[in-house]
Amino acid sequence: MNELDIVFEKNFIQQLEERVINDLPTSSWDLFKMTYDIQKSTLIHTSDDLLAIDYLPHLTCLPHQLNTAKQVVMQMNGCAILADEVGLGKTIEAGLILKEYMIRGLVKKVLILVPASLVNQWIDELVNKFYIPAVAYRKGYSWKHVDIMVASLDTAKRAPHCSEIHNINYDLIIIDEAHKLKNHQTKNYQFVKGIKKKYCLLLTATPIQNHLSEIFNLISILKPGHLGNYKAFIEKYVKAVPSIEDNHYLKELINKVMIRHTRKDTNIKPSKRHIKTIWVDFSKEEETYYKQLEYELGNKVPFLKLTLLREICSSREACYMSLKKLSNNSDHPVEDLHSFIDGLEKLPQHAKARKVIEIIKKIGNEKVIIFTEYHATQYFLQWYLQQHGISSVPYRGGFSRSKKEWMRQLFQHDRQVLIATEAGGEGINLQFCHYMINYDLPWNPMRLEQRIGRIHRYGQKKDVYIYNLATKQTIEEHIMNILYKKLNLFERVIGELDDILSKLLITDLESEIQAIFHKSTSTGEAKVKLNHLTSIIQENIELYEEMGETNGTNKP
Repeated sequence: MNELDIVFEKNFIQQLEERVINDLPTSSWDLFKMTYDIQKSTLIHTSDDLLAIDYLPHLTCLPHQLNTAKQVVMQMNGCAILADEVGLGKTIEAGLILKEYMIRGLVKKVLILVPASLVNQWIDELVNKFYIPAVAYRKGYSWKHVDIMVASLDTAKRAPHCSEIHNINYDLIIIDEAHKLKNHQTKNYQFVKGIKKKYCLLLTATPIQNHLSEIFNLISILKPGHLGNYKAFIEKYVKAVPSIEDNHYLKELINKVMIRHTRKDTNIKPSKRHIKTIWVDFSKEEETYYKQLEYELGNKVPFLKLTLLREICSSREACYMSLKKLSNNSDHPVEDLHSFIDGLEKLPQHAKARKVIEIIKKIGNEKVIIFTEYHATQYFLQWYLQQHGISSVPYRGGFSRSKKEWMRQLFQHDRQVLIATEAGGEGINLQFCHYMINYDLPWNPMRLEQRIGRIHRYGQKKDVYIYNLATKQTIEEHIMNILYKKLNLFERVIGELDDILSKLLITDLESEIQAIFHKSTSTGEAKVKLNHLTSIIQENIELYEEMGETNGTNKP
């Protein structure tokens, strides 16, 4: 048996002797009551209400957000995946939970890891809505001495930050966009898994994007062993029954650590979404060039052909950049490449760009966000809008965090249009804007939903108007008619398609579509294969609606 170290507190003995000698009271009811109240406030099971609400009188929370915070604190022991669909306020839920634990004295040291573009947004939410003194990481800051640090995951995982963070015992870590941890072999996953923490919140609208193993990896960060070991999990659940809905025991296990709400669950009446498809006619010169490009490339280099056809539908500048890069490679497969480059330079201004000017002038002075797939198109559009007296700012993934915030502020307070690339638009909230133009339509419907989610989300007070541009008699027309119109994807609620696609064994919908075009010997064959793919998705949509999977607010 180990010996006990007994330490006598001399101050206590001295005070006791003094009180006995001088006939003073040996206890204080006021001190006892104060100590009792402090201890009681830190006991989670003593209250069915959130203490944080009394400290946040100006914060209006929705019922599902309050219920989520209660459930995480009182039933899940502070370890949970917050998986509400896009726009339902996962940040509010995380802020409530953090505030609650801080008030109870259970949390002091906190690390919040988010995409770089969201660092300032998180700081703004925590400081101004929850009165939490969070600090954004800056070069030279000490991970050890800042109690509540918000940083990008990309920064934190790099040396020397990684080892410093792994040497700290955190009370709580919060990871936003946690689906980036779905692969256990990545550096992101290994880094987060190695952080020592008492409580953990993972925020993602898409806990399962392609495969059931992804949810295993996320839960292993929260509660290692909760789903058994990886090999046994794959054998028992993935190979045998590749769907959560088909295995009630697995569903119950996941529900113990994950909370998910959809708009239907919350009965939130969102602002309406008005979708309009704008068909664009190429000029005669553009149409001739497109057909020549399609004919000359044939099936020799399918990936290159697909890329160039998509780019010429966007802008001559985007196509020009790719052809110019090819010309620097002596082994390029395109015959008479310079004639294609010369042909581009002779084309008139792009028909799509003229259509954008028409739309913006009809809208009037309202704010507009334009999404494009290509940097070259972004540069061109900014110049073209300026020529027509329309002020704009660019926004893309390569910008630093401070520059992104500066561009967002310029857009909100000064410029009419923000022109964003896909990477640049990740995570940015633009509820003050309610007009969007999809200049280039993405081939993955979920990427379109994520774009729309920038303005059609919790906090949007006005109806949103989405204009989707597509050029007739091109590859864009095939995608619009077969993928979007057949599945009625424009009208579906944000997050609904996500649940459907997660059940299909398709690793990447966009890659599947590209593969169809690559392997098809003609446009007709590609259309048949696309029809087959969309039919499979359509069947799953019908099953989803028949089964009524939105009953219950806590489903994975």
